[in-house]
Amino acid sequence: MTTRTETHFTPVEQDLYAKAFQLLDPTPEPVALAAPAVSSPVSVILAAGPVHRPGPVEETLSDALAFLDTRGWAKHRLIHPEGARCSIGALRAAAGARNAAYRDAGRLLLDEARRQHGQHWEAIPAWNDSHTGPQVRSVWEAAIQRAHHQNI
Repeated sequence: MTTRTETHFTPVEQDLYAKAFQLLDPTPEPVALAAPAVSSPVSVILAAGPVHRPGPVEETLSDALAFLDTRGWAKHRLIHPEGARCSIGALRAAAGARNAAYRDAGRLLLDEARRQHGQHWEAIPAWNDSHTGPQVRSVWEAAIQRAHHQNI
């Protein structure tokens, strides 16, 4: 079966857009073509640079810290009866599953805990249970910053 396609286009009048805008606004305000005094919205957007979009690790860490901020932080148990969680419990809640983002966020958090509190920590729960709330929060914030700078 042969299908024919026509590639002939109807020529468009060059001033079509100018005429259309003139019909929409018959008395436009004159626009100076020299250097504008005010930046156009497009130039402002372009000058602002790209918007940061957090990667899955940064997002998981940020969501877990937000979970700790809203539900509370706990020691010596994964989930407190009132809803507070330890660091690993918050990480699990934020990730939703033990996926790649969960594992990478956990590695980064433990790495930052070791950087701040010594290399002897083998697991997040032991480190979490041995430190104060401000010390734990400091590690979370630093891990989020590292994930942000690494764009992960």
